[in-house]
Amino acid sequence: MRPFLAQFAPSRFPYGKLLSALAIGFIGGCIFLYFHLPLPWMLGSLVTCLVASLFNMRIAVPGIVRPPMLMLVGVVLGSGFTPEMAGSMMDWLPGLGILVLFVIVTAACCYVFFRRAGGLDHWTAFFSGMPGGLVEMTALGEVYGANTRTIALVHSSRIMLVVLTLPFVLSFVGGQALTGTTRSGASVLDAPISEELWLFGTALCGAFVGRLLSLPSPFLMGPMLMSAAVHLTGISAFHAPWEIIAFAQLVLGSALGCSFAGVKKSDILHILRVSVGSTIFLLAASTSCALLVAHLTGRPILSLLLAFSPGGLTETSLMALSLHVDVAFVATHHVLRVFFVAVSATLLARALKGSKLAKEDASPAE
Repeated sequence: MRPFLAQFAPSRFPYGKLLSALAIGFIGGCIFLYFHLPLPWMLGSLVTCLVASLFNMRIAVPGIVRPPMLMLVGVVLGSGFTPEMAGSMMDWLPGLGILVLFVIVTAACCYVFFRRAGGLDHWTAFFSGMPGGLVEMTALGEVYGANTRTIALVHSSRIMLVVLTLPFVLSFVGGQALTGTTRSGASVLDAPISEELWLFGTALCGAFVGRLLSLPSPFLMGPMLMSAAVHLTGISAFHAPWEIIAFAQLVLGSALGCSFAGVKKSDILHILRVSVGSTIFLLAASTSCALLVAHLTGRPILSLLLAFSPGGLTETSLMALSLHVDVAFVATHHVLRVFFVAVSATLLARALKGSKLAKEDASPAE
C-alpha cells in the first residue's frame, strides 16, 4: 500500500501538469459544447490538449489516473447489456465473422503500408499495423525489439484521428445530425445513493477479476464483464450519472491529447503523415464492411459503423453511449477485435520469428 501511495507524493506526482491538462481540456469541452459539436468533453479536451502539446506546454495526464476512469467506463458499458437482448445475440454472428476477416485484411495491408510508405522496420510495422490493443501491441513489440515509442504513437494517432473524424462519417453515412449533448443518464444530484454504490462496487470487483484473469485492458474489460453480468441476470439495472460519464470523457480525451507531449515535432509530423494514410484506408474499409453487414442483416447502419470502427474500444463505446446507440452491440464487436488481435498477433509473431522477413535490416522511422 505504501509504494502505491508514494506515487502521489508531491515530489513524484505532477499535480500542476495534471490540473493544467484538465483545465485546458475543460476549456476545449466548453468550446465544443457552445458550438454544438459532437462529443464535446472527449473531442474538445483531445483537440485543446493536442494543440497545447504541440506548443510544448507543461501538461500531462499520468498513467495512474487512467485506470480509475477506465473502470468507470467499463461499468457504464456493461450496463448496456440487458436481459431482453440475450436472445438476439445469435443474430450478431454474421457481423462478427466479417469483423474477423476485416481485421486480417486490414492488418496485412497496414503492415505493407507502414513498411513501404513509413519506412518502419519489420517488427515495428507488424505491431503498428495491428488494428487494436495499444498497450498490448506496445508490450509485445518490446519483446521482439521493435520501436515501442513509434508503435505507441502510431496507435495513439490512429485512435485520435478516428475519434476526430468518425462523428462526421457517422453524420454523412448514417444520416444523423450529431449534436453536443452529453446527458445520457440521470444527474448525480437526482440518482439514489444505491446507484453510486453499485457503480463503484462493480468497478472495484471487476478490476480485481480483470487482473486475476489477466484480461487485455483489465481495468476496462473486468468491470465491463462484471457490470454486464449484473445487468444480464437482472440483479440490478443501475446506470451511471451523466456527470461521471462526462468527467471520464474529459480525462480520457485529455490523456489522449497529452500522449504527444514531450515528443519532437518532426517525429509527431512523420507519424501523423503515415497515420493519416492508414486511417483513411481503415475508415473506408470499416465503412464498406458496415454497409455490407447492414445490407445482409438489416441492422442500423449507425451501430454497425461504430462496431466496425478502427478506433479504441473505450473511445468508440463512449461515442455509442453519447449517441444512444446499442452500446452492448458496439462494445461486443470491439472486445472481440481486441481479443482476436492480441491472440493472433502473439501467435503470428512467434511463427514469424526467425523467418527471413523478420531478420531483414530496416531503419525505424526518423
